[in-house]
Parts: sequence; C-alpha cells; structure tokens
Amino acid sequence: MSTDPLKVLLADDEPLIRAGLRLILDGAPDIAIIGEADDGDTAVRLAAELAPDVVLMDIRMPRLSGIAATERITAAPEPPRVIVLTSFDTDDFILSALRAGASGFLLKDTPPADMVSAVRAAAADNLRFSPGVLKRIVAAAAASSAESAEPASQHNPLAVLSEREHVIARAVARGLTNAEISAELYVSIATVKTHIANTFTKLNVTNRVQLAVTVMQAQPASTDRERFPGFHPRAESSPAPQAPR
Repeated sequence: MSTDPLKVLLADDEPLIRAGLRLILDGAPDIAIIGEADDGDTAVRLAAELAPDVVLMDIRMPRLSGIAATERITAAPEPPRVIVLTSFDTDDFILSALRAGASGFLLKDTPPADMVSAVRAAAADNLRFSPGVLKRIVAAAAASSAESAEPASQHNPLAVLSEREHVIARAVARGLTNAEISAELYVSIATVKTHIANTFTKLNVTNRVQLAVTVMQAQPASTDRERFPGFHPRAESSPAPQAPR
C-alpha cells in the first residue's frame, strides 16, 4: 500500500487565501502542497506539469475563470480531482462547477478539519453529499431540466444504460460509495466499478458528481422520494440491505 502523500495544487488569486490553505493542509502528514497558481491559465499549466492528485480551485480567477480552468484540467487523460472553492454559496455556482468536472464544492470558510477530509475524500473518489447539499443540487438540476427546451420525456439520456447500470447510477446519485453499493446490491466492488465506468462512457461524464447531476436532471420528479425510489441522503446510518434479486 502506497504511503506517498497526496499531491495538492492550490489555485487562488489571493496570496492570503493560498497561505491559509497551505497552513491548513501542510499540517496533515499525508498531504503535500506541490505548487501554487494565481490565475486560471497557470493552474491548467501546473496541473499538466506537476500531476497533482487534487486541485483546490478558486471559482473566480483572472485570465481564465476557475470553471473554465476546471473544465480544461478534467478533460485531460487521468486528470486530478478538482475541488472548487468559493465565497459564494449559490446554486448556479455549484451546478456550473460540477458540470465542468469538479469533484466537490467548498466554501472558503469551511473548517480546517473538513477541508483536509474533503481533499482525502476527493483523492479516493469517495465524496459524499451532505443532505443539505444534495437537496440543493436536486432542486437546481430539476429546475435546469424544467427550463430545457426539450422535455425530459422526449430525450432521456439514461435510456442508453442497462437496468443494472441504471440502478447503480441512481445509487451514486444518492451519495453511496462503491463499497456501500456493493453491500446494497450484493455484487462485488469490482463489478460496481465496472458498471460505473460503463455509465461514465455512455453518458459522457468524467466523475461521480457529474453522473449524479445527469441522473437528477433526467428524472424531474417533484420530490426526492419520487425521483429516487428509496431515496435517503447519506446521514448517520447506512441503508438497510435489500434482498438479492
């Protein structure tokens, strides 16, 4: 098992913010700051040169916005995970960041321990939605779908998925990890990973959060429970296993 520290690139145009992030993350023994960028273009260049595991990206950057920089970084082969940082907690910013390929969305006043945990989770591709964030993404995605010129009933992107891929995609949208999906569906983790990789290819998405947003937009029901049968945002307890099919 590798003991190499997680490599993190900081991208923010404010030196004080970068210094604060460095102070927070350098205190973790398993995290190493390998570079800093003060504009979007530099962030894209350093991400290609330094191959970080995680990029902390300010949403508002000079020369190239954090959203555009995130889109370019995540379009590369084997891209790092990108966590978007912002002072603005609005649904438009959240959805724009996730559609660009971000693996997470944090406010700059996030407590230090939560910031460190988010970096670790992003590197492991095990991000979970808190109930509040998930409900806001669901609502924003539904609103975006409702405003679309083409009704969801006429074009459902999930139609290309097999039945099992559809079930697993919905489990990802509920915030479940691979291990939790494996336990709930009584299949191996390797099988879960294979199905998720297939859904990424079929739906043209690059990470679990984009997959979740796609699922939410494709099923514009009026409530969370109508959207996802058995819906329960991740909280203190895990869902009860279902009987094998």
